[in-house]
Amino acid sequence: MTSNDMLNKLVMVTGATGGIGKETARALQQMGAHVVIVGRNPQKTADVVAEMKSQNPSGGEVDGLVADLSSLADIRRLAEEFKQKYDRLDVLVNNAGAYFNKREISVDGFEMTFALNHLGYFYLTNLLLDLIKSSAPARIVNVSSGAHAMGKINFDNLNAKGLFVGWTAYGTSKLMNILFTRELSRRLEGTRVTVNALHPGFVATNFGHNGNGIGKWLIQLTQRSALTPEQGAQTSIYLASSPEVSGVSGAYFSESKIVQPSKAAQDDDLALRLWEVSEQLIAEREKTFA
Repeated sequence: MTSNDMLNKLVMVTGATGGIGKETARALQQMGAHVVIVGRNPQKTADVVAEMKSQNPSGGEVDGLVADLSSLADIRRLAEEFKQKYDRLDVLVNNAGAYFNKREISVDGFEMTFALNHLGYFYLTNLLLDLIKSSAPARIVNVSSGAHAMGKINFDNLNAKGLFVGWTAYGTSKLMNILFTRELSRRLEGTRVTVNALHPGFVATNFGHNGNGIGKWLIQLTQRSALTPEQGAQTSIYLASSPEVSGVSGAYFSESKIVQPSKAAQDDDLALRLWEVSEQLIAEREKTFA
């Protein structure tokens, strides 16, 4: 899209205080979009908002919202705050995610990779879906990964109890991103809202640096030959803005082209089951919200 195409479009980018999320937000703001970045750290979020405004004063507006996207209550608060401030959402970029070298548990009792990388996407999108539909034509962009190919969903052990392997948990969460995209696309037929997933490439960011031991060392070693965050953001930017994909939905992209994901990622029965289980888990947790 040209800057005119994105002019005054309202865009939310999660995980936008660094890495490919920040570069995605920066590029869309340069195109004239009104960008709302979501970060976990208040000071860092404010700093990035100020930086983007100063670097691109002729670009679109930039606002920041703060939320811990591994917390369902915080996600709901974020969605409510967004709806109070804005009356439309043209593009939602679900980018926030992380790799955890050790098993951690979220405030809601879920394994952290599952909580942040999947339930975060699922819950935020569904809470904002009515607003997105009313803004149609609109787009949802889900950042997945080629690591989805090593994912395998065990519905009897979504919390990854027992032997925990960080890369397996991460790959499974990225598989869930694609399955979520497929099922959501099916449900959005006829609404003029599209949803697509993508592999950004192997990008040199702080990804995985919250771990320790050999997993962290391997990530840092291999990132020496990785893409820059700006390069890694290109497919996210493309899916958020390009007229070439205005009617494309339910697809998986790499290097701004449609590619076939793993066989499991094309299983529509699995996608439906994941949707239903996710709904149930969230509904049970919502009962405890104040």
